Amino acid sequence: MSRPWLIGSMLLLSVGFAGCQSAASLPPLPQWQGPEGRAHAQLGEIRDLQRGATISAAELVARLAAADRVLVGEQHDNPDHHALQLWLLKALASRRPQGSLLLEMLEPAQQARIEQLRGQALLPTELDKAIDWQSGWDWSLYGPIVREALSHSYPLLAANLDRSEIGEIYRARPPLSGTHSTAEPVRQALLAHVREGHCGLLPETQMPAMLAVQQQRDRRMAERVLAAPTPSLLFAGSYHVRKDIGVPLHLADLGSQTGTRVLLLAQVGEAVQAGMADYVWYTAALPEQDYCAGLRKGR
Repeated sequence: MSRPWLIGSMLLLSVGFAGCQSAASLPPLPQWQGPEGRAHAQLGEIRDLQRGATISAAELVARLAAADRVLVGEQHDNPDHHALQLWLLKALASRRPQGSLLLEMLEPAQQARIEQLRGQALLPTELDKAIDWQSGWDWSLYGPIVREALSHSYPLLAANLDRSEIGEIYRARPPLSGTHSTAEPVRQALLAHVREGHCGLLPETQMPAMLAVQQQRDRRMAERVLAAPTPSLLFAGSYHVRKDIGVPLHLADLGSQTGTRVLLLAQVGEAVQAGMADYVWYTAALPEQDYCAGLRKGR
């Protein structure tokens, strides 16, 4: 199953990061960490999906730096995606001041703790405990991003719902306004994603509530992105930021149809279509795992 998802000609993006030479104004690209796909032709390729062209990392940063809002989709457990997110955060800041960074992994209840630490020269050694980081998100992957953001003066913002809000949405299923996010093809695509993400083990009676939670999370992310100082940057799971089913549709329903660019970080071999994003960056991959095997065995 699928997992719960730069202006200089001097910069040449090779098949692997190790051979890359960065332009003077950009940080060096990280080494690949994923064990799979090292010989794949797509490895390291960045595609402009709207133009059907391959671009360099320098060109990508130049284009993203011109946007008011940048949404970056990740596979949560892929270390290369988080290394590239940290690189993008630094690279974009080298082109223009960063307005804000938003994370799906942060909830509103954590915001006060984060504000107390923002811009501090010396951050706590156990930063995860200081901000009440949730154990469901691998701190070893997200910690460097959080620490980088908090070392600067721009706000680091929660983009998710609190767990209490999720419970209320699950029980009451509030109506969702707008025509883009509520279109039936969007709802059906998200329902299929929810079924797959829960290994086909959820009763159909729970599906409407699960869909409501998914879409209200996307709506919250869109609201937070619109309220955030620009230029803003959102890191979230790929399904959340996709143009055909996620946050961009909610931005449109909230009256913002321009100024946003979407970049998907994808493992080599994954199919990414133009309707899903503006750009895709192909990374090394993790070994295939059957995440559902244990759940099915326990039934």
